[in-house]
Formats: sequence, structure tokens, C-alpha cells
Amino acid sequence: MPYLTLPTHRLHYRIDGPAGDRPWLTLCNSLGTDMQMWDAQVEGLAREFRILRYDRRGHGLSSAPPPPYSLADLGADVLTLLDTLAIERTHFCGLSIGGLTAQWLAINAGARLDRIVVCATAARIGTPEGWDARIAEVQQNGLNAQLAATEERWFTPDFRQRRPKAVEAILTSFAATSTDGYLGACAALACADLRDGMDQITRPLLAISGADDPVCPPANLAAIAQGARDGRHLILPGRHIVNVESATRFNAALTDFLC
Repeated sequence: MPYLTLPTHRLHYRIDGPAGDRPWLTLCNSLGTDMQMWDAQVEGLAREFRILRYDRRGHGLSSAPPPPYSLADLGADVLTLLDTLAIERTHFCGLSIGGLTAQWLAINAGARLDRIVVCATAARIGTPEGWDARIAEVQQNGLNAQLAATEERWFTPDFRQRRPKAVEAILTSFAATSTDGYLGACAALACADLRDGMDQITRPLLAISGADDPVCPPANLAAIAQGARDGRHLILPGRHIVNVESATRFNAALTDFLC
């Protein structure tokens, strides 16, 4: 398995799709998940793109430096990975905190990106007080105590009933997340506020929301699309992990926007 070794941690990554002149597409996962959350996208899009996905620091098979982390730390990890792999430009798709990472990159390193897809995210997710409370809860009770509420926020009742194995796979990766990695990412979310930077996003941007997402409702994605210089907004059925719940329509939207 390929790893990028950095001074404080190592990043696990994977490349799928044919080599050659296919455009790069980088996928950035949500809080408490690993790169396997994008399996349906890789299956549907790997013929059209050279796909890079990675486990954020403290998630999946990536190691966890001591928390807290900042959004700039998460963005710098991406840029170092792109530099190491000699990827000059890439499409970038991120969900939740991955979508915040996408926005940070678009504002601070826009020349490295082609088109940007932000999903189930916001320019500011939640409040510092809310994330501080989450940090305290996890420190006291661990991640397993968050499973039931996470399942409720992430998937509609209908999807949980129809696709229990898909839900179980995502929740298993959540429970396996490093506590330090989760807490570090929560600290990054507590401080991240990009609302004043939306007009600095000059690359074409597609914002995708889950129609019933209680974490980042459609209005949050509409605001990103309206604030960017060339943004559009799409609502798909589902809650927070909309790329899994509406995988076929999600893949079609990415193909239409990126190709």
C-alpha cells in the first residue's frame, strides 16, 4: 500500500484508473470515514479519470499526529501529496470537511485545481461551541457512543432499510477512526470559517447537497455556489453521505460537470 511519509505523520493514498492523458480527479473524504467511502465513484468514473484518493491524517490507514489540526494543515497535506506525485493540476471533489478542504485549496492554491465539487458541506460547518462539545463528548465516551447519532445524521431511514450493508461499512470505518485523528479534525472544523473568501474561488464549482441533510442543508451549498464566481448547485436525494446514498446520480453529475 502506498504511503507518503511526512515529518509528523504518514498519509495512505491510492490511485485508480488508466495511466496516460486522462485528467486527474482527487477525492477527499468526510470526518470519521476513510477512502472507501468513494468506492462507488471509483467504480463509475475510473474509465474517465485518473483518480487519487487518500485517508486524511488520523483517518483510515493514515497515522495521527497529536491534535489539534487546522484547515490549513489539511490543505497542506493535499498540496504535499500532489507535489510528491507530480500532479500539477487536478479536479477536486470533497465531502463535508473534505468540501471545506476543497474550498481552502480553491482560495489558497487555486492554480492547482481545474474544476471543484463540494458536497454536503458549508463555508462554515456548525459553531465553535458545538465542535467543542463534540470534542468533550468523544474524550469522555469515545467514538462508539457517537454511532447511533451519526447513522441518523448521515443516512435516511429508507436507505438504512434498503442498504444496511452499505451503512454498516461506513459506520465500521467511523468506529475505527483514530480518536486523536477525529479530535484533531473536529478542532479544524471549530476554527474553519471561509465565508469571507467565497469570491476568491475563481475555478468552476459544483455544490451538491443532500435534500434531507441535517448537517449541511441545501441552503449552505446554495450559498457556496452563489458566492463563488462560477458556481452552480445541485440537490440529490439523501442525507449527509449523499455520494453513497445517491451514487448513480452523483456519478452522473460529476461526469457531466467534469467532462
